[in-house]
Amino acid sequence: MRVFVAGATGALGRHLVPGLVAEGHEVTATTRTPGKVARLREAGAEPVVVDGLDRQAVMAAVLAAAPEVIVHQMTALADLRSLRKVDQGFAATNELRTRGTDNLLAAAARAGTRRVVAQSNAGMYERSGGPVKTEEDPLASRPPSPSSARSLAAITHVDTTVPLAAPEGIVLRYGGFYGPGVSDPLLDMVRKRRVPVIGGGTGISSFIEITDAAAATLAAVERGGPGAYNVVDSDPAPVAEWLPYLAEVAGAKPPPRMPAWLGRLLAGAFVVDQMTSWRGASNEKARKELGWEPRYPSWREGFRAWAGG
Repeated sequence: MRVFVAGATGALGRHLVPGLVAEGHEVTATTRTPGKVARLREAGAEPVVVDGLDRQAVMAAVLAAAPEVIVHQMTALADLRSLRKVDQGFAATNELRTRGTDNLLAAAARAGTRRVVAQSNAGMYERSGGPVKTEEDPLASRPPSPSSARSLAAITHVDTTVPLAAPEGIVLRYGGFYGPGVSDPLLDMVRKRRVPVIGGGTGISSFIEITDAAAATLAAVERGGPGAYNVVDSDPAPVAEWLPYLAEVAGAKPPPRMPAWLGRLLAGAFVVDQMTSWRGASNEKARKELGWEPRYPSWREGFRAWAGG
């Protein structure tokens, strides 16, 4: 098929584009940075330099490619270092998830593209109820912190708009990415004992190794009905379990512990919510309907392969 990947040089796109090409798809891949064009061409894609917020440029690029599938992976998270002021750190990404999404959907409608696959997040489920959520459970009705209201609204926009606007609109709710070249700053901070277990570490995390995430995205390009899918591994776990394990395999001392009140002062309310109240996600629907199986079904073997080398 002809596949248009928007945001093709990000963490996931770098693995997705070669996978699509290997499967025989004709790939048009976008980047905002002219210096990354050669990398996309070497991967076998037709590169296009375009800003996802430039509606006319997006429209022209999509119409020229005439894709059967559009994959929306546009973010601006490469330089994110702190979650203390979430909306400030995610400002550019939030624009890409709102205006950028709308631009791609308008272009898809004009080009007659039926299938649109968009990036979302599995950490935004309602904090009440059981520890592990399915796609049928509601997203958070309130932001976890005052500094994350716009970010929650942007994720919600993707989740609600894509399945409604595209005939085959698919939203992939990814877990926390990790793997070579992904989340290396976290690994460095863990080794320096700068990531404490806050408030008992009762928040449930769902992870996904980056090449597993790309494989699930490739599956969603080729099959699966419209709607949302959790793209996570099969082992949701509390922070108090996975963080000490990550430190162990990384050769670091155990992480320090910190009460929630101090965590709010030092790290901010969003991080405390993440470490104490988040819910995990089930991958049953993605495995069944996309025919996808993660190579790393648990973060345990995944973390060891990533951080233990």
